[in-house]
Amino acid sequence: MGRLQKTAAAEPIDTYQECPHPVKIAVIDDVVYGYASGDVSVAGGAERYIWLQTRALVASGWSATVGVWTALNPGERVRIDGVDFVGLDRVSSFRAVYRFLDSEKPDWCHWFGANHLLGPAVAIGKLTGTHTVFSAQFDLDVHPRKALAGRPRLWPFYALGLFGSDKIFLQHRQQYRELPSVLRPKAYVVPGIVELPPSFTSHSERDRYVAWVGVLRQPKRPDLLLEVARGVPSVRFVVCGGASSHRSPSGYSEAIINRFRELPNIHYLGHIPPAHAIDIIGNASLLLSTSEREGFPSVFVEAWASGTPVVSLTVDPDLVIGGRGLGRRPGSVEQAAEDILDLVGSSQKRQEIALRCRDHVTQCHSAAVAVKVVERALNGRPAPSQPPLHSLGSV
Repeated sequence: MGRLQKTAAAEPIDTYQECPHPVKIAVIDDVVYGYASGDVSVAGGAERYIWLQTRALVASGWSATVGVWTALNPGERVRIDGVDFVGLDRVSSFRAVYRFLDSEKPDWCHWFGANHLLGPAVAIGKLTGTHTVFSAQFDLDVHPRKALAGRPRLWPFYALGLFGSDKIFLQHRQQYRELPSVLRPKAYVVPGIVELPPSFTSHSERDRYVAWVGVLRQPKRPDLLLEVARGVPSVRFVVCGGASSHRSPSGYSEAIINRFRELPNIHYLGHIPPAHAIDIIGNASLLLSTSEREGFPSVFVEAWASGTPVVSLTVDPDLVIGGRGLGRRPGSVEQAAEDILDLVGSSQKRQEIALRCRDHVTQCHSAAVAVKVVERALNGRPAPSQPPLHSLGSV
């Protein structure tokens, strides 16, 4: 199937050519480069989200540069889909960030995901005259004391970064409600972007399996996947995702993988290339989410773009699954088993949901919609007292 557009081959460039658009944005991240260059080993919904957003901004006339720590030699430049990637100096990280921002002179630097280094990064931005936008990628990101998975005692540095950021991008309205009230005037709800395939596989022609896609970390609750699979032994589950120690105790992923192999109706594929994962989702009867906490899962948007309903035990950002009829939110393992049997057994029900999913993506998760929100935020229009309902398609 391979419905995502293939990324253009990287082309070396010698000098940076100024974009006529007045706004230039910068990002620093190796995994973003991995997605752009087609590296099949990369994983991470946040990084994919940032890549698609950055590329969409460039397509609309912005200029963008991404700093890369390891994949490019210091000073090496390549351009992919109009986005410039430049190798960073391999000196101290703070000095490298300063040199990057000072030489590239972006209007904005875009940081994402809770990290204690956000505070120093914002300070470096101020020294170079660069504004900072921060994107929350997990629901705990809006709770400074609880946000850090590593080095939690350094949360004040993260909090300083949040308070020092000029703009904050959120994924859904509940994050806005939970954000400290003093930060809300500069916060915007920005939808994730997905490429909508021109067509999708009809549910009458799909395999009768349920897809589960995600890194095997504790907040995604793959242990609940095991319980659901035991409750519906007649349904096959195709599971994609590699091991991870992030937000998880030592050995957690490995123990889960061993338990997967004990169940005959779970087919565990391990880590697979992003394009393959999208094909798995696009041919599935359903996508199952067992996460107890997320942000706005990019895999939901990918599923809806492919016409695949989502069954989510807990996570339902802005209540779109129930409110828009994009799948089911059972709330328990037992109800999930019933919902899965009901939907897998009826291609007609799934096809009706698929059409709603595709309409929702068109209205709420297109590049045009997301770029409009970003431009409103970064071009100086004041944030509203309540975030616009971009994720519900009502602006």
